[in-house]
Amino acid sequence: MAEPTKLLDGGTFFEGPRWHEGCWWVSDFYTDGGRIVAVDPEGAIVRDISLEQPSGLGWLPDGDLLAVSMSNHKVWRIADGAAPVPYADLAPFARGESNDMTVDAQGRVWVDSFGYDLYAGERPTGSPLMRVDPDGTVTPVADGLHFPNSIMVAPAGDTLVVAETIASRLSAFDVAADGTLSGRRVYCQIAPTVPLAEIAEDYSNVGYGPDGCTLDAEGCVWAGNSLGNWIGRFSPEGEVLQRIDAPEAGMAIYAVQLGGADGRTLLLCVAPDWRAGMGDNEAAASLWTVEVDVPHP
Repeated sequence: MAEPTKLLDGGTFFEGPRWHEGCWWVSDFYTDGGRIVAVDPEGAIVRDISLEQPSGLGWLPDGDLLAVSMSNHKVWRIADGAAPVPYADLAPFARGESNDMTVDAQGRVWVDSFGYDLYAGERPTGSPLMRVDPDGTVTPVADGLHFPNSIMVAPAGDTLVVAETIASRLSAFDVAADGTLSGRRVYCQIAPTVPLAEIAEDYSNVGYGPDGCTLDAEGCVWAGNSLGNWIGRFSPEGEVLQRIDAPEAGMAIYAVQLGGADGRTLLLCVAPDWRAGMGDNEAAASLWTVEVDVPHP
């Protein structure tokens, strides 16, 4: 496999990567108070949208962008050329920062939150997964997830996969036609799950922290790792099939996304270890790309 090459630098903390209409889209948590940028395959920023600490991104069937604002617990709708407008209020159910999100083919939004105040040093607790229907109604659809993060819908639309960062696993649910979830199960166990009460204050006993993830056409997952200096491509059995080390010392690869013209480009969101001062507004985050063999589904 080729070595990663830098696409863009100068961010404060890139997350929530997506490939959409020929561009990479990412959230940049802290630059100028928070922004979403679209970056072309040559690394030029072609759109810059201001939003307070954005995270998860997705698109409605009509093409409008949706984005989570972590700190104000809202999903915002952003039409082309328009300012963000509120779409859904997550505050009644979100605990800690609101987090990642995806939008399915029916226009349903699946979104989560940390579950506790990570930055204030609260002890970990379980957290819900929420569904936002097209009318803006927010409904908790699962609970007790261990820091839910990346959310992915399989191509057939009948399976939802959620990364549980501090459980070192991805969990799957069956999705009914009405959006209810059932059949919760482990999709991929990357490292042993540490009970919530036993997690160290610095999370050093959590073997792998799956963060922003992407499924490929073979059902394997590339998983960002917020608790280490490498990422892997994992089989559903948890086997490490490929490994990529962080391209710069002292950095982690927090989130990844498959895209590009043939679906075989893997985007890497690289930033310093959050435990060493995440949110200090230092422009140390960067985007990298690397070509892989198995494309996006």
